[in-house]
Amino acid sequence: MHTETKIIGRYIGKFGELWTQSLTDLVKEGVAGVLADSELDPAEIDAIFVANKAGGSFNEQRHLGALVSEQFAHFPPAMRVEGACASGGLAVIAAEQAIRSGLYQTVLVLGVEKMTDVSSSETSTILATAASRDKEYGSTFPALYAVLANYHIKRYGTTREQLSSVVVKNHHHAMTNPAAQFHKEFTLDQVGSSVMVADPLRLLDCSPITDGVAAVILSSKPSSRKTKLLGFGHAQDTLALQDRQDLGELAATRIAASKALKMAKLRQKDIQAAEVHDCFSIAEILATEDLGFFAKGEAASAIAAGQATYGGQVIINPSGGLKACGHPVGATGVKQVSFLSAMIEAGQIERGLTHNVGGSGATAVVNVLGI
Repeated sequence: MHTETKIIGRYIGKFGELWTQSLTDLVKEGVAGVLADSELDPAEIDAIFVANKAGGSFNEQRHLGALVSEQFAHFPPAMRVEGACASGGLAVIAAEQAIRSGLYQTVLVLGVEKMTDVSSSETSTILATAASRDKEYGSTFPALYAVLANYHIKRYGTTREQLSSVVVKNHHHAMTNPAAQFHKEFTLDQVGSSVMVADPLRLLDCSPITDGVAAVILSSKPSSRKTKLLGFGHAQDTLALQDRQDLGELAATRIAASKALKMAKLRQKDIQAAEVHDCFSIAEILATEDLGFFAKGEAASAIAAGQATYGGQVIINPSGGLKACGHPVGATGVKQVSFLSAMIEAGQIERGLTHNVGGSGATAVVNVLGI
């Protein structure tokens, strides 16, 4: 029988354009920060999973498992996990599976990305490798998500103001998150009149380029910490949008959520807060529908009506999400778990859900946390 897995250490570094910090600096910060929070002897770390999308391209540094392992005197076994923007969520699942198998008791998961070492055009090219090179070559992710947005608008009547309401809400949430990249609020008009990137998505609909690190320590050993990992789900879909069955949903999200909630023996109504993958404003609308918080076609109006914030049906992206907290790609899924764990430990919620997506929905990872 599986021994419960708890989060016994967590850390989120400051997200932003961290010009004075290297990839190695961020790794060292993450390791030191999570160990300090856990109060563990470093020698108790049995293994390490490192989440990173493109250190080889951004920083000319691959072999990140070894880079993190060498921060420990006993050199625990370590490996890098990559699943585009879902790398962090996948690394958490890998650690959970390793613990559930009985192979390890205490595992460090560290997510890191240093994206500002190259130009913005190079960054776009690197990020585009998460799309289908055969079928979507030359596309950017704003363009791909614009396809999804236009489909949603045509099918469900989603409005410009509703897209903007996602952004306004998440920037408001980020004001109380000291780690967030942006501490600036926007009005609906400011979002809706920002520079067009890929119609209908404007600059303020898009998550930023971000440097950052986040870490959690998972363990099956007895602990006074409250946060348990109750269930997880992982699902895939086609790499290219043109091969999808329905552009009105990210099917992998729906399947991953079903698996995670079934394992946790919970339903959507039991979840009080969720960190979802809002790489673009339309992505949060799709996510909250595919996760089952709102019916298909109803999330945009529900978010605009205040049902996805404090006092509503469920708190969506209390950290500010990818949009306002920032999106250092490999760190995002780990940050989501760390942030909700902190809310649980503080008694703000009892159950939370994280949702991490790779590419335009080819990979989806859901974790359910609770006491």
